[in-house]
Parts: sequence; C-alpha cells; structure tokens
Amino acid sequence: MLKKRNIYIAIFFVSLIGLAVIQYQYLRIGLNLAKLQFNAKLGNVSSDIAQGLEAENQLTFLIGSALKEDTTYFTNSIDSVQDASRYFLNDYITEKLVNNGIDTDFTYTLHSKDSSFYLQSPKRFELDDNIESYPIELIGYLPKEFEKKVVLELQFKNLNSFFLSKLNGLTLPSILFILGICIAVIWVLKTYYWQRNVITTTNEFINNLTHELKTPVFSIGLATKILEESALKDQKPILSMIRQQVKRLSVHIDKVLELGNLESSNNVLKLEKIDFRPYLLKLCEEFATLVEIEEVHFTYTLQQGCFIINAEEFHLENSINNILDNAKKYSVQPIITLNAYSFKNQFIIEISDNGKGVSEEEKKKIFLKYYRVNDKEVQTVKGYGLGLSYVKKVIEKHKGKVLMESKKGKGTKISLIIPLGNE
Repeated sequence: MLKKRNIYIAIFFVSLIGLAVIQYQYLRIGLNLAKLQFNAKLGNVSSDIAQGLEAENQLTFLIGSALKEDTTYFTNSIDSVQDASRYFLNDYITEKLVNNGIDTDFTYTLHSKDSSFYLQSPKRFELDDNIESYPIELIGYLPKEFEKKVVLELQFKNLNSFFLSKLNGLTLPSILFILGICIAVIWVLKTYYWQRNVITTTNEFINNLTHELKTPVFSIGLATKILEESALKDQKPILSMIRQQVKRLSVHIDKVLELGNLESSNNVLKLEKIDFRPYLLKLCEEFATLVEIEEVHFTYTLQQGCFIINAEEFHLENSINNILDNAKKYSVQPIITLNAYSFKNQFIIEISDNGKGVSEEEKKKIFLKYYRVNDKEVQTVKGYGLGLSYVKKVIEKHKGKVLMESKKGKGTKISLIIPLGNE
C-alpha cells in the first residue's frame, strides 16, 4: 500500500511540474508575442511623432526656442518657456502612445546628435530602474533649424511587468487553475487516507472483537456438547438448537475474519498449483447430502480430466459454498445446478438457481460489502451482506473474475472464472 501511495504522489508531483513547465513555456511565448506587438505599435508611434514634428508649427517652434534658449517672441523667462515645451511635448507623446494602445509610464529626452541642445521630460526614472530606450530621429523643421541631427529618445521601465499585465487573461487563470488542482488533489488524498485510516481502524476493531467472540462461542459449544451427554430427553432438542445457533454464529465470525484479512494488506492466500477437481467433487457430494433432507434439488456436472489451477483450496471452497448456500436460502423450492469445465485456458464454475433473481440496478451493488437486495421476501432471510463480497475478494485474489446473469423472478447464474495453471 505504501508503495502505491508513493507512486500516486510521484505521479501527482510529476504532472504538476509538467503542467507548470508547459504554462511557463506558454508564458514565454505570450511575452515574446506581447513584445513584438509592443514594438510594432511603437513603430507606428515613432512614425506619427516624426510626422507631427516635421513641419513648423506652434509645438515645434516652442521646442526650438526652448532648445536655443531664445525668448525673442515670448514675454516669459527661458525657464518658463522650457517648462512649457517639456509639458506640451510630454502631452503630445502621451496622446500618440495612447492612440496606439500603449498606456505605460515613459520619459523622453530630446537632443541633438552632439548633445549641444538638450531637453528632458518633466518626469525622470531612477537610475536603478530597468529602462529600455527607443530613439526616434526627427526630420524637417528642427534638424534644419539646428543644422544637426535631432533625436527624440523614449524610455520605458519594467516592460516585462507591462507585458505581464497585458497577459493577465492567461497568467492569472492559469495560476488559479493550478492552485485549484493542487487544493483539490490534496483534499482528495487527505480524505482518501483519512478514510483508509478509519477503515483500517474499524477492521482492526472488528477483527479484535470477532477474535474475542471465538473463545466464548467455543466454550458454549463445548459446554452444550457435555450437557447433551447427560441431558434428559425433553432437554436435548433445546440443547441441539443451542449448538446449531452456536455453530451458525461461529460461521459468521469466521466469515468476518476471512473478509477482514482479505481486505487488509496481509497476504492470507497462499496460492499453490493443485488439481481442484477432487476438492470440488467432495464439496458437491457433501452439499448434496446436506440438502437432501431439505427438499432441495441439486445436480452437478464436472468435466472429466484435471482442473489444474493456482489456488488456496480453503477460501475457494468457502466461496463456492457461499454461492450454493445463497441459492438454497433465496429460493422457495430450490433447483440448483453446478457445472464445472475448462474452456480457452480458463476454469469455469457455473452455479444456477431458480430463485427470486435481482434487477439490473441491484446487480451493480450486489458484490458490495454489507449490501443486501431491497426486497421484503429477501430481507426475511437472515444475513449480513458479506457472502458475495467475500466471494469476489477471493476470486480476485485468484486472478479471476465473477460474472452474474440474473433476471427478476427468473433465477440467477453466477460464474466463477479462474485462469488455468497448466503452463
């Protein structure tokens, strides 16, 4: 069980890491696409700005005067002219960026190629900011005015953060879905192992309790046998009834213990290669003798030859007895047949009866532990819903399977299919 648990946990973490790697690759692709889109938009911005500043107009004239520190046409000081040009140019660039879908923070520097003329934006980034620059070479009025190349350099900081903000439609849901998967899987694992602990504790309690019950049951049976030897004639039927019920209780205790052991990790079945035909023949003969006085019509047919299988005869015999006993208990005038044969490297035992049968819906649950058919007539027969669950566990331990064919009111056929061990 521990090995399986570790495998499941390993698969979960490998899947989670794989999902995270795939999401990371998608994120990288998204960032690259966002960067390409940004560069394309910035190319449009550069073209718009260059064209807007190409001709002589109020803005270019103001910028030129600020760069030359010329106040001939202004009543304000040179500082005021320069401040005005900074803000007007900043608003102009902002408008062009927003029109092209770029709404991140920026600064700019306007300067000649030899930096003899220089104008900065009102806002400046810190020196330690992650800054990327995009130069725009201006044409027209300003370069002619200064007879030098004039460059408008745009600066953006932390562009990766800007790109990620544009990818929130992908990144945020991905992170939320991964967290959701983690929470769901952890909750399922926690619930599963909690239930396993509860089941283990319950089985341990039932096993301990049934072990404790075996001693007083044995003592009662022994005391009843001793009393029978000296009992009066009218007392013997009562003592016989006590012994019968004690024997019945002992069978139920053994069944609970066997089922609990099969469900635990204990390897209670030690399979050996045997010819099961003699065991099955003896079982059929004993059952025929047992039901002869109960007006049960029982017939059996065993194919000639050997039935070599890997089996543990005690539990396999108990499983067959369980099915025969059910066929007897749940039929009014039981007609039971048992056929055993080998076919296509499989050993098959078919047990048919003329009982009440079960519905299609009930067939899905009939092999569950503690489940009993919801029928008033069936409920009058004493039982705990352990027999067929025990049968299925035993056959599965033999690497076989149990099949049921049944129709309501038309009887039931149960087939036990176990691989032959001739190899």
